[in-house]
Amino acid sequence: MQKPPQEDFSLKETNPHLGGGKATGDKLTSTYDLVEQMQYLYVRVVKAKDLPSMDVTGGCDPYVEVRLGNYKGTTRHFEKKSNPEWSQVFAFSKERIQASVLEVTVKDKDLVKDDFIGRTLFDLNEVPKRVPPDSPLAPQWYRLEDRKGDKGKGELMLAVWWGTQADEAFPEAWHSDAATVSGTDALANIRSKVYLSPKLWYLRVNVIEAQDLVPGDKGRFPEVYVKAILGSQALRTRVSQSRSINPLWNEDLMFVAAEPFEEPLILSVEDRVGPNKDDVLGRCAIPLQYVDRRLDHKPINTRWFNLEKHVVVDGEKKKEIKFASRIHLRVCLEGGYHVLDESTHYSSDLRPTAKQLWKHSIGVLELGVLTAQGLMPMKVKDGRQTTDAYCVAKYGQKWVRTRTIIDSFSPKWNEQYTWEVFDPCTVITVGVFDNCHLHGGGDKGGGARDSRIGKVRIRLSSLETDRVYTHAYPLLVLHPSGVKKMGEIQLAVRFTCSSLLNMMHMYSHPLLPKMHYLHPLTVSQLDNLRHQATQIVSMRLSRAEPPLRKEVVEYMLDVGSHMWSMRRSKANFFRIMNVLGGIIAVGRWFDQICNWKNPITTVLIHILFFILVMYPELILPTIFLYLFLIGVWYYRWRPRNPPHMDTRLSHADSSHPDELDEEFDTFPTSKPADIVRMRYDRLRSIAGRIQTVVGDLATQGERLQSLLSWRDPRATALFVIFCLVAAIVLYVTPFQVVALLSGFYVLRHPRFRHKLPSVPLNFFRRLPARTDSML
Repeated sequence: MQKPPQEDFSLKETNPHLGGGKATGDKLTSTYDLVEQMQYLYVRVVKAKDLPSMDVTGGCDPYVEVRLGNYKGTTRHFEKKSNPEWSQVFAFSKERIQASVLEVTVKDKDLVKDDFIGRTLFDLNEVPKRVPPDSPLAPQWYRLEDRKGDKGKGELMLAVWWGTQADEAFPEAWHSDAATVSGTDALANIRSKVYLSPKLWYLRVNVIEAQDLVPGDKGRFPEVYVKAILGSQALRTRVSQSRSINPLWNEDLMFVAAEPFEEPLILSVEDRVGPNKDDVLGRCAIPLQYVDRRLDHKPINTRWFNLEKHVVVDGEKKKEIKFASRIHLRVCLEGGYHVLDESTHYSSDLRPTAKQLWKHSIGVLELGVLTAQGLMPMKVKDGRQTTDAYCVAKYGQKWVRTRTIIDSFSPKWNEQYTWEVFDPCTVITVGVFDNCHLHGGGDKGGGARDSRIGKVRIRLSSLETDRVYTHAYPLLVLHPSGVKKMGEIQLAVRFTCSSLLNMMHMYSHPLLPKMHYLHPLTVSQLDNLRHQATQIVSMRLSRAEPPLRKEVVEYMLDVGSHMWSMRRSKANFFRIMNVLGGIIAVGRWFDQICNWKNPITTVLIHILFFILVMYPELILPTIFLYLFLIGVWYYRWRPRNPPHMDTRLSHADSSHPDELDEEFDTFPTSKPADIVRMRYDRLRSIAGRIQTVVGDLATQGERLQSLLSWRDPRATALFVIFCLVAAIVLYVTPFQVVALLSGFYVLRHPRFRHKLPSVPLNFFRRLPARTDSML
């Protein structure tokens, strides 16, 4: 596989013309100052009155056509209405305007040819300019003219003005760069929108006991368990050890619930009567609206719930209430946890669910989505390659989606968004996608999926406050054929801190809410709950209008990142080696000191060691002063740019094609048996080496344990006698003398060394381990 050049994946600093030239240094003054100003001609068509009838039926089906040069937009039409109301806005980009006159025409919809009712013309040089926060321009009535310019019948209420993308009419307007898109659903799919994630809760169900169950077969001891279902989530307790009609469990089941609560919690008590047969002894449904909400670790009250049993009489299911059978539960919605729907390594929100526990915000994050360059063609439309790109940004509970730029490999969005920041150690994620739901290719298109173009993560703690970062980030996507650069996206980011003291104080707080530490969840519980949370978020956002589709949400939340990958395993191994590289370098330096590679340095180390032993109170101040000087020395080489996706760190540019093919395989696998066998054998060989390393570590630990275990009586006797002698010698000898003698012995000249292992090492290696007891 040919490796792409590394320089293509680099981060590039840019210098865009932000805020229409209102920038003064790093601190900008405009409210829409992180994007380049884009001029638009806005036309608001409000309503018409007194329109003449154009057919024999005495009515008309009016609509408005707004034409500017080659661009044409139309409103919806009304049937048999002479006073229609449209309230639609049209936006024409100034960059693409090739005409000097705006023509607004009212027409009558007809099966053969639409009839002309009247029109009004506007000279673009006379159109007023409006800049927010100015109030909206009031629409006015205009008398319709015929084709000759004479006054016609009917009036049209309009407002025409020059504005920018900061105008409040911009998000809902029809755009000239989307003139080829038709249909209400398709137009909704290209507009910019802001979404909010549903409010997620952890639901804790503590199943305590049941009483007075009525099993079907009374001649056997029942094997009873409880199954709990919430939506698509299903969990069950273990089979009760007390095999009776009053079973005990005292077991917790954890679910993820989202507001508004649409489905109840359904509990059923079941008896395992056979290998594949369970008898339902009773069930109950608990609406979550009435469940207690807990904000701390204090226990809540338990409740008894009656169990109902459905019986079949004459082919009809009827409800039989068993007041004698009941179940004892402690059910609560946990508001003190943060429901994890992202990886903790790059979470955008760490607040607990309950709003009462939120701290004050520490600042504001502003993001300007400027442009993209060099996007790859993502699909073929009308015989030519094209891309319809849009961006999605996610931080906290707020998702934003830019408008879709139709048929462009260098789209310009220039949209700005703002988030409140509650923790600096969080990450904002920006993804770029190709819209595959235009021109009738939406839900009617047989399940088309929006293609991913790439994403960028920016950690807020790596940003300087009040500084505007403008960079072009490479958009990298990993394919089975290797890593591929899909283009570049230009972003402007600014993190403004409201209180530096509060932000510094955040570094002393726990990363997650305190309930995660007082009552921690297991790793398997967190994995399962995160999976359920991502499914709920993707389902809720896909039901919005326009939908933020499941494949987009899952890509932004990095679903599937926990799956096995040889590439990630290699990358993590080398990350560990890079971390240990400093310790290894110190060890090599110390070995050079001990072997007198540089006699002057070794003599200085002897002097420093002597001073620290004689004056031990200087040890800690010396260490911290040394760390302080290192930090000050490295300040001049501090990173000036935010981090970005690193292909070398990820081993994306050096992975074998089969390893990438394995990473993109489905779960369970869909590959042929011979490929699966080859990969299994490869995994066994790697696991064998890991097994050997783990066994060696266990051996060293067992040798330490055997020092006092008398498994080797002679070795333990020698060690016990040595401990007694050492205790006496250390008692009568000053500690400083012992430390000096030990240090000088370790630092002795190579002339007094020999290549054989030392006596303590020889003794340790002869100690027994439990490897000889293993099969």
